Amino acid sequence: MREFFTAEQRQLSFLDSGGPGRPLLAFHGHYTEASTFAELAEALAPQWRVIALDQRGHGESDRAQSYQRADYVADIAAFHRHLGIGPVAVLGHSMGGVNAYQYAALQADQVTSLIVEDVGAVVDADWSMTTWLPLRQPSRQALIEGLGEVAPYLECTFRQFDDGWGYSFDIDDTVQSHKALTGAYWSDWESVSCPTLLIRGADSVVLTQDHALEMTARRARRAGRAELVELPAGHVVHGDAPDEFAATVRAFLDQLPTT
Repeated sequence: MREFFTAEQRQLSFLDSGGPGRPLLAFHGHYTEASTFAELAEALAPQWRVIALDQRGHGESDRAQSYQRADYVADIAAFHRHLGIGPVAVLGHSMGGVNAYQYAALQADQVTSLIVEDVGAVVDADWSMTTWLPLRQPSRQALIEGLGEVAPYLECTFRQFDDGWGYSFDIDDTVQSHKALTGAYWSDWESVSCPTLLIRGADSVVLTQDHALEMTARRARRAGRAELVELPAGHVVHGDAPDEFAATVRAFLDQLPTT
């Protein structure tokens, strides 16, 4: 079910899978939106209730003037307060993964466990995809054909406008957000104290195996332990290997205490 709330005079949208399960907050990456986790929500039900945010500038949420790190984290905090559900498990993919672990670092008492999908503690965000994305197309099929093999990853963002078919995100906003994502965030990653699962796509060009191993090693020396799992997928692990991803997430979550 889609719902809306207001944070700092900006309307944000989220999808709540509902049901009696324990809540799992989910945060998508660039070029996508909350509905990217629909299949995961179905796979985890009824034990888990996935509540996925359309982050600023994405999906049905309002666009913004700023896409800095602090802006995204503040939105998550407002989202969490709006839900009024107490400490929760949190999952994030790519940009959403950085948002998730930065929120977990800042609000340690509000995050019981953390799942980070295919993003590192040092990010060199690549927005080159924005330079070749087909813009307005006369039909949905034309947009699919223009995107080629990446179409399945973006399909949840397709929207029909007065002048044709496009996306629920804005290209200029996406570039701005990518630029603000680039940076080194070791201090945030290392200060997360809750149980953490890092999922890497074995064929990912975003998170290398060496960097993923360094992330888990640094956490072992500092705060709470982080576990690394590699799955046969590219950067969008939950899209390339949905069954394996859901099973890995469930196994991690189900081992956690219920209180």
